[in-house]
Amino acid sequence: MADETPLDRFKLALTGAARAIAREPEIELNWSSDGPGLQGTSMRVPMPGRALPAAEAREARGMADSYSLRMRHHDEALHRRNMPAEPSARACYDAIEQVRYEALGENNYAGMRDNLEAATELRMRSDPISRATTADEVPMQSALALMLREQLTGQPIPASAKQGVEMVREFIESRTGDDFERLALSLDDQKAFQSLSLDMLRHLDITRAEEVDEPGPEDSEDDQDGQNEDQGDNDQDQGEQEQTRREQTSAESGEGEGDDESTQEIEQEQESTQGDVGDEGEEGMMPVRPNRPWTDLPESFDYKVFTEEYDEVVEAQELCDQDELGRLRAYLDSQLTGLQGVVTRLANRLQRRLMAQQNRSWDFDQEEGMLDAARLARVIISPGHSLSYKVEQEQDFKDTVVTLLIDNSGSMRGRPISIAAISADIMARTLERCGVKVEILGFTTRAWKGGQSREKWLNSGKPANPGRLNDLRHIIYKKADEPMRRARRNLGLMMREGLLKENIDGEALLWAHTRLLARPEDRRILMVISDGAPVDDSTLSVNNAGYLETHLRKVIDWIERQSPVQLVAIGIGHDVNRYYRRAVTIMDVEQLGGTIIEQLADLFEVE
Repeated sequence: MADETPLDRFKLALTGAARAIAREPEIELNWSSDGPGLQGTSMRVPMPGRALPAAEAREARGMADSYSLRMRHHDEALHRRNMPAEPSARACYDAIEQVRYEALGENNYAGMRDNLEAATELRMRSDPISRATTADEVPMQSALALMLREQLTGQPIPASAKQGVEMVREFIESRTGDDFERLALSLDDQKAFQSLSLDMLRHLDITRAEEVDEPGPEDSEDDQDGQNEDQGDNDQDQGEQEQTRREQTSAESGEGEGDDESTQEIEQEQESTQGDVGDEGEEGMMPVRPNRPWTDLPESFDYKVFTEEYDEVVEAQELCDQDELGRLRAYLDSQLTGLQGVVTRLANRLQRRLMAQQNRSWDFDQEEGMLDAARLARVIISPGHSLSYKVEQEQDFKDTVVTLLIDNSGSMRGRPISIAAISADIMARTLERCGVKVEILGFTTRAWKGGQSREKWLNSGKPANPGRLNDLRHIIYKKADEPMRRARRNLGLMMREGLLKENIDGEALLWAHTRLLARPEDRRILMVISDGAPVDDSTLSVNNAGYLETHLRKVIDWIERQSPVQLVAIGIGHDVNRYYRRAVTIMDVEQLGGTIIEQLADLFEVE
């Protein structure tokens, strides 16, 4: 066509190449200024400049090639079947699999080799490995993937990550032996490659022997529980539940000891489950400066707000009448009928795990306490025996509150926000049963491109560097002390057309954090669910390009280093590991429910 631009023609050619590589005629390719990602047959790749600079074009081709190779050579069901439970091990497992299918392309196609090299360099520039100054700061999954890629393809380590890899190379090579060579012989066989990958992770003490979770009678009860939560709580067989709890307690106790003794060094390198965060975690995490009020933010934040006049903190029911909330909730339920049973089964496993931690035990043969009826027979047989008593002992399970902070930005529209809402619903009900309070919050803006704040700035003569320039909207879907049955309808608001706009993550994080600090519970957990970096066109157009992202990084660092709140993040199609110390990224939104449960289970581990 006459009005086609070079960028249009490039996109058309790239889409055709992706379809040919993946052997999938339905692939759709979209440009993204946020972050690359793959969802179903829709892929997002970085948008090059209008003049199509060679380096940017190679990066876009590289990301498209990577996603196409994944669709062609990767079996997701097989991948999930033996996926490790530990978040740090799972991150390595995912990274190793990505190296496998990309290596198939790099070894067979010279052009694809150059493209994938550019994509790898693009990923590494934003990876924590490029900023690491000590071995403890090097993410193990990144170093392991780059070293394996070097072995499988002969490609050198990207310059930005070379220093980080060298810090841990000797350690990895001393543990892996000939694992890399064995993996090189199984590139075409995902199942064999997967088995060898798990062997290598065990050699590195990142994971332990696999535990197969066989479906049992409780799973069918979980399905019923998903349809009728209130009745399902009492339907499980008590004897089977007690046996499950005993097994869980025994397994978790053994795992915890192994972690502490054999994987301390690895976990520090991955900055995840029990490393630097664990040192500040459930027992301590006391502020470094305990006398400083938490509202007194560090001057180093260097962050301004032009005006807070139009900001609002609002409860969900204030934005929508009850009838419409009911319709939206019904629509949400209809969208996720297939998913709800799956997430409910996972949630019930979390419940059994938490209940096992709260399980009570008895001290027998005591001088006083409750009469031990099981030992009455010996008194009857031999009256000379004294009566036996038992004393109930409770396990130490900390009072806990969990806040789910959900990104309500426009990029979450569709299935991501639906699954986030239903997952939050099921998690809240599950944790409620275990005596854990849950708060559900959302964050967005009241308007696109600034709203009334921008109008005020314009009327004030456009002063330079005004700081944040949009009207915040922070939404309370469920308060911590509110029962879920009352707040359930509120989650339907996320389905409302026009609600999801822009996202200013740093201030939302501070807001949720402040609410948690006011809580009396001993353990406070903040889980952020987001699909991208902070974006607000109005603010970024009149400040420096990294203004919101820099503030977010400083807020996260401040909370992680000094706050008693435990912070964890889940990124949907976006690498949040570059922001959060304890984080996991999922490329398929269908994994969200299971990922939330796994992250919470880790945080609830008794130290």
